[in-house]
Amino acid sequence: MFVIVFRNRTIVINKGKAMKNRIGIDVGGTNVKIALVDDKGKIVYSNSVPTRAEMGYEYTVNNIKQAIYDLMKETKLSTKDIEGIGFGFPGQVDYKAGIVRNAPNIPGWVEVPIAKLIEDEFKIPTRVDNDVRCAALGELNYGAGKGCENLICITVGTGIGSGLIVNGKLVRGASNAAGEIGHIKLQIHDGPLCGCGDTGCLEAFASGPSIVAMAEDYIRGGKSTKFREMASGGDISPYIVCEAAKAGDPVAKRIFTIMGEYIGVGLASVVNLLNPEKIIIGGGVADAGDILLEPLKETLKKRAMKIAGSAVEVVPAQLGNTAGVIGASLLIES
Repeated sequence: MFVIVFRNRTIVINKGKAMKNRIGIDVGGTNVKIALVDDKGKIVYSNSVPTRAEMGYEYTVNNIKQAIYDLMKETKLSTKDIEGIGFGFPGQVDYKAGIVRNAPNIPGWVEVPIAKLIEDEFKIPTRVDNDVRCAALGELNYGAGKGCENLICITVGTGIGSGLIVNGKLVRGASNAAGEIGHIKLQIHDGPLCGCGDTGCLEAFASGPSIVAMAEDYIRGGKSTKFREMASGGDISPYIVCEAAKAGDPVAKRIFTIMGEYIGVGLASVVNLLNPEKIIIGGGVADAGDILLEPLKETLKKRAMKIAGSAVEVVPAQLGNTAGVIGASLLIES
């Protein structure tokens, strides 16, 4: 095996038996990650290009096409050497039709037939799905969910999303919209407004913006906090609150305890419904580690029904920011 670093891109060249290669693409609001993944779940080549959503979806699609051509050139592969291409997108995706219905964080991506656009260009089978479902596939096959038949993979960041694996299969639902755990209702009336337009959603109580809102409430209430000092007059961010909590700030720690409790209550309903073996927690907010996971686990244990609650293990995600591209590369066979 030879490893080459070329223009900040990593290329691994394997000699010997030919392997199946697939391309996984994870589209975000700022960058598009692209990777060549082998049949062992190893990333052979990786790169990223800017999304530039303000330029229109056509601009981003052309950037993606060029990135695929660059990948093939630098790995010395042709279209015949690539088994499939998979895309993960945040938002509503029609897996069967290969269409991005609506990606709220990527303006202009409404009813975009991305699978057809890529297939027409490269003549390679192409699939598209929600980004968290892709992460769930990655973790199931090569990460924290290896060997599981039933699991939930959730990401906690700007919002809360999930991928559901039941009896070894990814659950998409009747209209490809399954897994919206962030929109489980925790309050009937007068709850906080959620980005979905409804009130009382789990996501409105426990996500990146919720952390910031709670931190600002404490500051307005006159609490002395380390995160206020760390912000130095600038904007409070979930990262700053997290760092303050890790440094022992009691107010910041309390915020993450409350977040963990809310998520634990929401997940208790899901555990009672689906009886998973594992819940895998990923996403930017989840990087807080035990200061979030411990109150989450404790609440889940208290609130879930005994049989289902005792069967589930809560663990951090293993694949980090590669879960999306690895999982997307598996869509061709899911």
